[in-house]
Amino acid sequence: MAETVRVALDAMGGDNAPGEIIKGALEALEASSQLSIILVGREEAIQKELAGKTYPADRLRIVNATEEISCDEAPVYAVRTKRDSSLVVAMTLVHKGEADAFVSAGSTGAILVGSVIYIKRIRGVERTPLAPLIPTEKGVSLLIDCGANVDAKPSQLVQFARMGSIYMEHVIGVKNPTVGLVNIGVEEEKGNQLVKDTYPLLKECKDINFVGSVEAREIPHGAADVIVCEAFVGNVILKLYEGLAKTLVSKIKEGMMSSFRGKIGGALAKPALKKTLKSFDSSEYGGAPMLGLNGLVVKTHGSAKAKEVKNSLLQCITFVDQHIEEKIREQLGGKEHGMGEDS
Repeated sequence: MAETVRVALDAMGGDNAPGEIIKGALEALEASSQLSIILVGREEAIQKELAGKTYPADRLRIVNATEEISCDEAPVYAVRTKRDSSLVVAMTLVHKGEADAFVSAGSTGAILVGSVIYIKRIRGVERTPLAPLIPTEKGVSLLIDCGANVDAKPSQLVQFARMGSIYMEHVIGVKNPTVGLVNIGVEEEKGNQLVKDTYPLLKECKDINFVGSVEAREIPHGAADVIVCEAFVGNVILKLYEGLAKTLVSKIKEGMMSSFRGKIGGALAKPALKKTLKSFDSSEYGGAPMLGLNGLVVKTHGSAKAKEVKNSLLQCITFVDQHIEEKIREQLGGKEHGMGEDS
């Protein structure tokens, strides 16, 4: 029998909390009997959302937390002073071994800070990157890092490549995933100093399938399975991706409704178009895992609704089943300088 995966869910984090967060939790419980969820937040508000709903009571419990951390608060101060916030309490459950994973749509900064303070890095991991899946012509690619480590070092980008390769192979099922380094050209001598210093290190790395530099325009074509960059570049790529996808969908709908002929054509094309556009819906892929921690942390969009929350919870099952944390520990643990804070 498959092992139960226990996920601490920040019920109060995000623009649509607690309603959409709890709705997504119930949908995830219905989708998988392997999942057990701990809803962390104001118990009264959670009970109000659960009232009248049917769910497996043996796989859902509530842990009360009287405080919340908003996105406009200073992350370090908020995490250190709001010890009874839903975010901190949920992370503490992972730290204590009472949960296998933590999922939140709350403050990205607070999640990054809290992860390092409460869950801690695997020993040997220098930095813990956020790594969302992005749609491509060939399927999906892992963008690593997209927001956690601005001004990263070459050795850290190499670790991102190695952790990203583990994730793509064992969670997504891509054998011997290719790794590309984001650059302004494909020539080895191009790029800023970080890219120039990182390129030869990736070439020498024997446990990844490095294919060289990747220009941004090639990313949507699936130029590499793992797209490596520091967080500033990654976040720009991610936000442009999301904005462009929404704009294209809007313009396509506008074009279809602009004339009678367009409406007829749109009706005929709707089934195929719906399937294609679905692949560009970020909620289909769940949240962005934070790799290299002593436990799984998944950050969903602040505007996440039930479907994204559900998929974020379900992706935790594969992560735990495939022992990703252990694989990262085996490959990186203690092998690099800049040891982490393994507890």
